[in-house]
Amino acid sequence: MIINLAGSLLAVLILSLIAWGAHGSAGLASLFLVVIPYGAFAVFLAGFVWRIVSWARSPVPFRIPTTCGQEKSLPWIQSKPLENPSNTAGVIGRMALEVILFRSLFRNTQAEIYEGRTVYGSAKWLWFFGLTFHWSLLVILVRHMRFFVEPVGPIISGVAALDGFFELGLPTFFLSDAGILAGLTFLFLRRVVVPQLRYISLFTDYFAVLLILAVAATGTLMRTVFPADLEQVKTLALGWVSFSPVVPSGVSALFQTHLFLVCALLAWFPFSKLMHMGGVFLSPTRNLANDSRMRRHINPWNSPVKVHTYEEYENEFRDQMKTAGIPVEKE
Repeated sequence: MIINLAGSLLAVLILSLIAWGAHGSAGLASLFLVVIPYGAFAVFLAGFVWRIVSWARSPVPFRIPTTCGQEKSLPWIQSKPLENPSNTAGVIGRMALEVILFRSLFRNTQAEIYEGRTVYGSAKWLWFFGLTFHWSLLVILVRHMRFFVEPVGPIISGVAALDGFFELGLPTFFLSDAGILAGLTFLFLRRVVVPQLRYISLFTDYFAVLLILAVAATGTLMRTVFPADLEQVKTLALGWVSFSPVVPSGVSALFQTHLFLVCALLAWFPFSKLMHMGGVFLSPTRNLANDSRMRRHINPWNSPVKVHTYEEYENEFRDQMKTAGIPVEKE
């Protein structure tokens, strides 16, 4: 555990120092502000599409949805359409609750051995902080879209206004900033403190949390302590979108570090566990209806097999079957 944690922390620190140390070099400005962002986005897009296509092409020969309630059967037996969907509408409702509200995580329980018995308890803190982190991240992504479009649409402005509703401090401290930092801190401490999770945690598990935490921390610092020149940032972002990038002058070392960490996250994203963002929609335990008793499912990937029917078997061994006293259909 110590090696994995120290290695991931060192990796994030090295990435940060690379970007920070390269700040101020005129020859490296185009590399860190233009070439690397384009390259990272290209790797992210290609890797994301490749993972989705490879998953979509994987054969699913059987109906294997996770069932947690009564399936649809006789008319007088009450079924659970969201726990055990039997049609497309039920699957859509189940997937919507899973993606938007993390329903299965909300129902998660904690199991412990107490006086020789297994005792189950509530585990809602993981659901709460996990949901807080993901929704905060979504709000932050929507807010950041104002750098890539001109004029800024009402949806983006509305989300930013709601996020900064309380107007805590100047500049406004957004609720999503506090939410993402709180969620990531909980997820990190959970892996460090809980012995069972600490035992199974790998380098990639710590690296994912620490890298996103570094991105969120540097971004929050630029808003509250070391303000970035937003006009320069928007000029850079609009240059990316229009494929006519302009390297702005006066970009701070903190912004360059933040951007480089974001690029590292983008490039690493498709090849990590973070791809559950797209993989959840292709999970056969979630996206299939449990209708095995309503219709027969034939595996389309089965190769043609030469079968030996009973009629052929009897024709071949009829005399021996009669001798042994085994009844036959045809004399």
